[in-house]
Amino acid sequence: MLKLAGEELMGDFATGESYRSLGFSFRIGFSTIREIVEEVCHIIWKILSPIYMPKPRKYDWKKISKEYKELWNFPNCLRSLDGKHINIRCPIKGGSAYYNYKGSNSIVLLALVDAHYRFITIDVGSYGRNTEGNVFAKSILGNAFENKKLDVPEDTSLEDNGEPMPYVIVADEAFALKPYLMRPYSRVSVTGNERNKTFNYRLSRARRVVENAFGILSARWRVFRTVIQVQPNSVDKIVLAACCLHNMLYRSHDYDYYLDDINEESEIGEGLDNLEPLRGNSTQRSFEVRDKYRDYFLSSNGAAPWQYEMVRRGRIN
Repeated sequence: MLKLAGEELMGDFATGESYRSLGFSFRIGFSTIREIVEEVCHIIWKILSPIYMPKPRKYDWKKISKEYKELWNFPNCLRSLDGKHINIRCPIKGGSAYYNYKGSNSIVLLALVDAHYRFITIDVGSYGRNTEGNVFAKSILGNAFENKKLDVPEDTSLEDNGEPMPYVIVADEAFALKPYLMRPYSRVSVTGNERNKTFNYRLSRARRVVENAFGILSARWRVFRTVIQVQPNSVDKIVLAACCLHNMLYRSHDYDYYLDDINEESEIGEGLDNLEPLRGNSTQRSFEVRDKYRDYFLSSNGAAPWQYEMVRRGRIN
């Protein structure tokens, strides 16, 4: 039975087949297939999440920040943040709650990703009509950041003898600017301003990690390239289990293979970056922090030798 359950689950994840199709393949009832898949997903999340998605501690934050600086040239970066629409069929009595800007029904997967494309913290199940910024603001994760309950390290200078700067997460324009959340300068602000363009490029380079992670998730588990034909509660279990398996199966060389596949199919960046940018809720301190990061990226200690050429070519997004 365990072998059969595993075959059903992997078939459902890897191919995106419906429960009905799997029922015909294994010659068992559709409701039985659904119960098996949902139970296995629940067990995977319950057992594996404490191992492969544990709550970060101060040591973990510092380790990931170091990796972001080494791999993606963004110091004091804790995570990359973004959201992804998981397409579903219209739920029973769902109305317009799940209807998104793309004209389909979905739930939102909000994720924080480390420098190696691993999901560290996720929030899944919000209505598709919500913007990712609103999802983050109302989530347990967003409230924890806002109220400083995540054991984030104390402010650290970006260079020797420099001013201590807060650790930050990087995101796109759909999120509100915060002292702990860096978003790019607006399109108006970068027009004719090479300084702001340079910051946007450096932030975009770090932020693409989460977009790549979503692309890898979809490349490995092709159920996320289909319209999932189950109710939202069941979709939540599938997404949670898939993210745990994604982390468990992590190998850097395997991810290089998936990134090649994603690049060929132009699937990177299938998050929520086309949503209307969120305005307001930014303090003067938030603007000051962003400006200081920008100035660091333009300084002799913080500038990357290739950044100006990339900005000149327009490689900002």
